[in-house]
Amino acid sequence: MALYSLPELPYDYSSLEPVISGEIIELHHDKHHAAYVKGANDTLEQLAEARDKDAWGAINGLEKSLAFHLSGHILHSIYWQNMTGDGGGEPLDADGTGELADAIAESFGSFAKFKAQLSKASATTQGSGWGVLAYEPVSGRLIVEQVYDHQGNVGQGTVPILVFDAWEHAFYLQYRNQKVDFVEAMWRVVNWQDVAKRYTAARERANNLLLAP
Repeated sequence: MALYSLPELPYDYSSLEPVISGEIIELHHDKHHAAYVKGANDTLEQLAEARDKDAWGAINGLEKSLAFHLSGHILHSIYWQNMTGDGGGEPLDADGTGELADAIAESFGSFAKFKAQLSKASATTQGSGWGVLAYEPVSGRLIVEQVYDHQGNVGQGTVPILVFDAWEHAFYLQYRNQKVDFVEAMWRVVNWQDVAKRYTAARERANNLLLAP
């Protein structure tokens, strides 16, 4: 039985227009995300077969495949929830996201400085990857990570709370090769309510996420 399944979108395909077209959302979710789910499940089956046969010749490739597909599934599952057609702006006390706003200001100096760093990290990721705002449990700070593919260049133990997909399949049909324009547009659909909930959950679970001095 498959361990992972494709989550339903929390909105209609066209709900994020004009920032992201319905055609892109449909292809991105139904094809690309679905492929990562299938890849993770298939790799787990292959690993089970390797254990049964005590055949480890392909172990390096299988472990890399599992990390790639599982991370792709997790990041996309966060990505869909991170967006809303009624989003944008920045977190504020008035909308109940003041603690997130304070954490951003403390970790980056200001919202504007944070926005500039995440935008630049997302737009300049070499090849395929993501820009990620993550909670780092050892220091209790928020950090920006530049994730290659889905799983590379990530701080161990960090928890992603806001993710910008910078793979070409996320924007090319609409923005062509103008990744910078896509990243700038993404700020208009950020669901700060969702990001704030993820920040709170990550902070409350910090001691369970990573035991460290």
